[in-house]
Amino acid sequence: MRAIMISEPGGPDVLTWQEVPDPVPGRGEVVVDVVASAVNRADLLQRQGFYPPPKGASEIPGLECSGVISEIGPGVDGLKVGDEVTALLSGGGYAQRVAVPWQQIMPAPTELADSASLPEVACTVWSNVFMTARLRKGETLLVHGGASGIGTLAIQLAKAYGSRVIVTAGSAEKIERCLALGADEGINYREEDFSTRRADVILDIIGAKYLKQNVDALAVGGRLVVIGLQGGTVGELDLGKLLGKRASVSAAGLRGRPVDEKGVICRGVAENVWPLVSAGAIKPVIHAKIPMEHAAEAHRMLEDGEHVGKILLVS
Repeated sequence: MRAIMISEPGGPDVLTWQEVPDPVPGRGEVVVDVVASAVNRADLLQRQGFYPPPKGASEIPGLECSGVISEIGPGVDGLKVGDEVTALLSGGGYAQRVAVPWQQIMPAPTELADSASLPEVACTVWSNVFMTARLRKGETLLVHGGASGIGTLAIQLAKAYGSRVIVTAGSAEKIERCLALGADEGINYREEDFSTRRADVILDIIGAKYLKQNVDALAVGGRLVVIGLQGGTVGELDLGKLLGKRASVSAAGLRGRPVDEKGVICRGVAENVWPLVSAGAIKPVIHAKIPMEHAAEAHRMLEDGEHVGKILLVS
């Protein structure tokens, strides 16, 4: 098969489309013939040499895909060759085929290529906003980076569950797109201080740079969930303010979790999120579809920051 490989740490031009060995399904794994994958910020960091794959994971970038099961290894029940599926990956999505633990396989909830835009963001939002932070009907969710892949999914899912949603974004155009998806309020972070608002749950991709403002913005009993560190890793936390608000701060990644833990998240997504996608209550937000062999172009597009939603790589 052919796959995108990283020749050395660096810019988008280090991504090369080359022949590599076909994957062989191990025990508890299936092989998926990839129809589409998606570009995530973690892929950019891996390309730059800052985010190596977990031990035992594929060196090929790509944290999600959609496609058709072509092989089934021993110890797999409930799946068959020919099933159209989506998959949450630890790596390997930028390829024509990928081996995946069966626990991380989910049915495709919508058109097959478009479904590749959903696994990583849906599993991230479901596990953090609903499983960890326990967002409830009537509460307010503040989403940083509302126009991102995670943000566009978080808006729609929180609204489907009856919550109020505030987003931050870097332009009036992006805020308009977020409002069109159902957000109740948009804040241009370049012009306005979001910490004057109050939120029960905050989904944060920035980290240290926003820590003080995020704690200020928490309502009594609020929950801050940090899922990204674009603004640094070390910040000062006012424990007195946190104590006074009876609030909490948690942080969690997805890629390095054990397979069984990912399986629990994937089952929750398949049961609670996919029906909303199939019914049209949640729609994939796709900025562009680019041939997989031109992954460098997709990386440049993500780095430019002008996109709304996901950028797909199609086979």
